[in-house]
Amino acid sequence: MSEGEFHYTDLYRDVVPAVVSIYVDAPDARTGRGAGSGFVYDRTGHVVTNHHVVAGLARDGAGRSRGLPDESGSPTLEIRFSDGDWRVGRLVGTDPYTDLAVVAVDDLPAAATPLPVASTNPAPGQPVAAFGNPMGLDGTITTGIVSGVSRTMPVGGGFTIPDVVQTDAPINPGNSGGPLVAVTADGTPEVVGVNRARSGDNIGFAISPAVVARVVPDLLETGRCEHATLRVTTLDVSPAVADANDLTEPGGVLVVDVREGPASGVLGGCHSSRRVRGREVPVGGDVLVGIDGEDIRSTEELTSYLLTETWPGETAELTVRRPAGETRETVQLGTRIDPGENGEIGGRIAVQ
Repeated sequence: MSEGEFHYTDLYRDVVPAVVSIYVDAPDARTGRGAGSGFVYDRTGHVVTNHHVVAGLARDGAGRSRGLPDESGSPTLEIRFSDGDWRVGRLVGTDPYTDLAVVAVDDLPAAATPLPVASTNPAPGQPVAAFGNPMGLDGTITTGIVSGVSRTMPVGGGFTIPDVVQTDAPINPGNSGGPLVAVTADGTPEVVGVNRARSGDNIGFAISPAVVARVVPDLLETGRCEHATLRVTTLDVSPAVADANDLTEPGGVLVVDVREGPASGVLGGCHSSRRVRGREVPVGGDVLVGIDGEDIRSTEELTSYLLTETWPGETAELTVRRPAGETRETVQLGTRIDPGENGEIGGRIAVQ
């Protein structure tokens, strides 16, 4: 197969041995049996899936499940391969910020060949196929194209996953954690996204390979992934936000609130609001237009840069637009706390 050329029977034959169905059995009847998908990441038995697929597993003090399930009534993790083989799994690590997780099995079936993850994000219009376990139907393939890239998806607590891939390939409950696959120039299937959610008719989303490359190695090494943060809430500077704040043009992100952390005393948040075009708009905060020399035109760009290009403890140079003009401020980035510790923030405000 040439790049973008799909012979679906060949693609299915090559990919489906690496696709697994993941089942979480909880003894609590209110929780029941959860199901999702995943794909074999390496020959040592690691499988990549979504955090929310395995979130019901028993937790240790660090919020992660350790070891094989026992008979204490804790939920169990079972993995079924395409050839019908079953394995009991253990949770290696999870990252709620990006909804990624890694589980492991001993004695990986010989046919379960790992799928390589793409080194770059896919392009709009590129043909793709989604694999997984939708509605409990093991080994399902659906097809479409990449409808868009650089999307943002909320994960709760005001936080978002940046750099998300949008596709019209059908993604249904149970597909979560399965691979979104494209074909390289030499005909090799590779993962260009980890299926996560469906937002409407012909609108599905997948976590991009750039985010997978940032997060999964950390999960394999330490069981968790630490993310850099400014501890500010932001809002895209749309035309209405620009008007309310007496800005000459839209672009950049408005700092709505500064929480205790790296930006305290460095950045200023909004102090009031103004009604513009029928809605209340925060006013008075700093506007971020750059970080480390990179232009910031939206919250998505800021979130993506922080996730893929920075680490907690590093310093970042912010370009800040204020009434007196542009200035540069240096901050030492902090570490994000659990999303569950943050209150839900509505609208287009996001925590960075």
